[in-house]
Amino acid sequence: MTKLPLLQRTDSIPFQALTPEQISPSVDQALRLAAEEIASIKSASNPRTFENTLRAFDNLGLNLNFAMSIISHLESVATTPEWRAEYNAILPKVSEFQSSITLDPDLWRVIKEYAATPEAASLTGEKKRFLATTIEDFKREGADLHLEDKKKLTAIDTELTEITTKFEQNVLDATNTFEFVTTSEKDIAGLPQSALEMGKTSAAAKGVEGWRFTLQGPSYVAIMTYADSREVREKFYRAYNTRCTTEELSNVGLLYRILELRSARATLLGYKDFSDLILADRMAKNGETAEKFCRTLEGHVVEYVKKDQEDLKAFVRDELKLDPSDMKPWDVGYYAEKLRLARYDFDEEELRPYFALPTVLKGLFTIVEKTFNLTVKENHELQIWDKEVTTFSAYDSKSGEILGHFYVDLFPRENKRGGAWMDSLVSHVTYNDPLPHIGLIAGNFTPPTSKSPSLLTHDEVTTLFHEFGHLMHQLCSRTEIRSLSMSGVAWDFIELPSQILENWCWEREAIDLMAAHHETGARIPEDLFQKMMNARNFRSASQMMRQVGFASVDLALHRNYSREKNGEILDYCRSLLNRFSPLPLPTDYGMIAGFTHLFSSPVGYAAAYYSYHWAEVLDADAFSRFQQEGIMNRSTGLSFRNEVLSRGDTEDPGQLFRNFRGRDPEIKPLLVRAGLA
Repeated sequence: MTKLPLLQRTDSIPFQALTPEQISPSVDQALRLAAEEIASIKSASNPRTFENTLRAFDNLGLNLNFAMSIISHLESVATTPEWRAEYNAILPKVSEFQSSITLDPDLWRVIKEYAATPEAASLTGEKKRFLATTIEDFKREGADLHLEDKKKLTAIDTELTEITTKFEQNVLDATNTFEFVTTSEKDIAGLPQSALEMGKTSAAAKGVEGWRFTLQGPSYVAIMTYADSREVREKFYRAYNTRCTTEELSNVGLLYRILELRSARATLLGYKDFSDLILADRMAKNGETAEKFCRTLEGHVVEYVKKDQEDLKAFVRDELKLDPSDMKPWDVGYYAEKLRLARYDFDEEELRPYFALPTVLKGLFTIVEKTFNLTVKENHELQIWDKEVTTFSAYDSKSGEILGHFYVDLFPRENKRGGAWMDSLVSHVTYNDPLPHIGLIAGNFTPPTSKSPSLLTHDEVTTLFHEFGHLMHQLCSRTEIRSLSMSGVAWDFIELPSQILENWCWEREAIDLMAAHHETGARIPEDLFQKMMNARNFRSASQMMRQVGFASVDLALHRNYSREKNGEILDYCRSLLNRFSPLPLPTDYGMIAGFTHLFSSPVGYAAAYYSYHWAEVLDADAFSRFQQEGIMNRSTGLSFRNEVLSRGDTEDPGQLFRNFRGRDPEIKPLLVRAGLA
């Protein structure tokens, strides 16, 4: 039989040998192997032991997980019609199998049999936690349901997998459908040189004259921040915020069905709502706690938000000589940038020449080596899926032990989804595992042009650090149980490593390691650095309120919304978000239909978007220890690595934080950092 590369679990993934035709036979074979593994666990001869029961369960489906991680990854970064068709075709059976695991009565029986043994009673540490979390997972996933309800749950999970995948694919297609090509200098007036070069390069790639702009991040942000043409800004704003609200790519019907299925799942499992189901094993524990947290943050910032908007209106009236009552949502970013320039004499574009991507990456790797004892080296032996991808390996700086390989894919393409993310392809365990961790970071950053390398904004630099924080969490995970590695960490704790790493992007000592003018090699001048620092908290309250708004709408949809009681979903969400918006939103505003964080997978950040701010409280407080002891103090960095990064989910996340910080988290450091205290 021909070897299927998707089933050859290896640390040298043969991306260039993978074809759509391999997907179905690979998944079918992996499902057969996984079914055999389940049968082996259930039929293991007595006595029940950790090795033949829980260890075997932890290793269940390694081939399937390996194949699906690669298949899903390539759907995100290099999709084709053929790949998408094969991917969509195998999703139902994979989802059905995954749902069936915790619904298998015989498998549940042997787990409980082991739990009743003297060996189980004597477990400590990581093994004890794994037994406890496994039992809770089985219960929460319906192991005690009657047969008919188990069938209903499997059907729900299968449909959720299919339609959330369709949701994400619609967003990608709708984003790619829009383009703005112009030869008029009036349309591009105000855009910085970097954006003009990007527009020229994009137009040339499509064989058209002039400048071409899209809804992909670097292009959209440049237009909304700098374009003098109000008509062009409005065109982009409306296009972006009405994606997937009409016609054949509409996600509106999918939104209703996703929420209906999630609610049905929670009810079937005995929970009040989907938020209580999802948050039961996270730090917040339930939807009410998450809602209270959002209201607390809102209360802290609401007066600052009013001040932000009053300042902006006064500037528009007094300096721009315009009527502030005529201001629209597509004007806010543009006017705010004008105000920032006037108040601080700071234009973020001035920083861009200093943040050439190769220099930023080199500096990032130097910082993590100095601070966390993590050495990164380029690895040219790994195959890639696109010519723009770069590859690396990470090592412990002291022992030289390899921790893992990773891929870096940072520029937008039409066959790649939007945003920035980290993903895991292989999770290593310290127990008898020949493979290291394998992960990746992906983004849609400013690409290189014919005249310059990729020159990043400071926001893009912090996003890069954020995603590498996630990757570092994976690379440093040193667990004996696979399920308790980084991928098993509660989602309102998992943002701590990513968000804490952003702090180094605001420290002069660190910036000097990652920033140098791409032509002269000069460091950022001190006066420019001080301008950046002075402007750091410009409209920080408004930015925080925007995120609290998204988190609040997320919780409202998953706790309170019903079409019968609350009306049409786009109207409902727009009404809620108006409370958090600096200006009334247009009647066709429908960003929720493109909100992939909430609706592009069966769970994702659904009922948990609050996690970003929850983890901000943790990261600001945790970083205050670095500020006290030295931002690149290796002792402090190793403490964070040993107490947080390496531990995965081997202990309650609240305790992991206390182990590092010496106490429970406090909100004050976040408010101080944001200039809101």
